[in-house]
Amino acid sequence: MYKVKSFSKKDYNRFLSLAEEQAKLATCKRAKCGAVIVKDYGIIGIGFNSPPGNSKPLCHVDKKTLHEKVTDKTCCVHAERRAMDNALSDFNKKVLKNSTIFFSRVDEKGHVVFSGKPYCTRCSKDALDVGISKWVLRHDSGIYTYDAGEYHELSRNYNG
Repeated sequence: MYKVKSFSKKDYNRFLSLAEEQAKLATCKRAKCGAVIVKDYGIIGIGFNSPPGNSKPLCHVDKKTLHEKVTDKTCCVHAERRAMDNALSDFNKKVLKNSTIFFSRVDEKGHVVFSGKPYCTRCSKDALDVGISKWVLRHDSGIYTYDAGEYHELSRNYNG
């Protein structure tokens, strides 16, 4: 993990603000998350979390009631995945190589919630698979950039 240096502070705040706007569109009842994928200072993908397709929201189901073989116990498609799909629908996989994903979360009133340690292996695997090279999160101590491989390892080793 290292403090951001490649974009200007204005750029980082702009892209994170756009991710926050996406988070406000989320229909998930558990977490309102948004993501923006940037390459060469241009936005190539956006997304927010919500149930897949037109399915019934299951945000309040107790995860402990689900069978042990249900490895993905989330109720929604993640914002990061939707941003990747958005980029892939307009381009091809090559355009995602060496891009940066900006992620943010807001509370039910639309206020920014600082990110904790990386923990979502589902999204970290997807990002690595399509060639995203960096993740940007707003922590209470500032804005940080993670190499995608580092983000994945931190997610795999998350222990709370």
